[in-house]
Amino acid sequence: MSRETIAQPLGRRERKKLKVKERVYSSALALFTERGYDRTSIDEIAEHADVARGTFFNYFQRKEDLVGAWGEQRRNKLRERLEVPMQSAEGSVAVRLERCMTALGDINEEEREITGAMLSAWVKAGRPLLEEPFAAEIFASIVKSGLACGEVSPDVDPERVGNLLRDVYLGTLYRWTRTQQRKGALHEELNAVLQLFLHGLLVTPESHG
Repeated sequence: MSRETIAQPLGRRERKKLKVKERVYSSALALFTERGYDRTSIDEIAEHADVARGTFFNYFQRKEDLVGAWGEQRRNKLRERLEVPMQSAEGSVAVRLERCMTALGDINEEEREITGAMLSAWVKAGRPLLEEPFAAEIFASIVKSGLACGEVSPDVDPERVGNLLRDVYLGTLYRWTRTQQRKGALHEELNAVLQLFLHGLLVTPESHG
């Protein structure tokens, strides 16, 4: 009879370490939002978190690592929000792509105060070149499922579509962070560009029939 491995609860020492790490991380995000990534030093982050400078380096080797942690946290959020819908075959390719865009819009709208500052820091730290294109991979997996069931044209390259949709998403996000439009504007813009992507630009003969 097999025995299931049960995760043991963290001890007091481990819980304390996690709390300190979270405090350092939260302090960094607050200062990046208030002052900007370039104008915030490690010393200021440590002071804001009420820890010694050396304690900072127990959790993050460089300031850039905080940006990486932010990106990873956002990937986890997207993964959690899409886990059940993506496991289900329910919904067309278009519907599933819309769910993904909606989830991305939700994540950014919920932290709109820090998204602009952290997106700028993410670019300056070179993270777009260093990190795997997670959103592109999700988009591509949806397209692949459409190919498998005959819903997507067989000459479509899923990876290319995934990369294009990621580019569309990031371009829309950059514009949104610069203008800080009203609540819900990001959702509307992401949906509009997705519909344009799905349905095309040019008039077809069928549309006149």
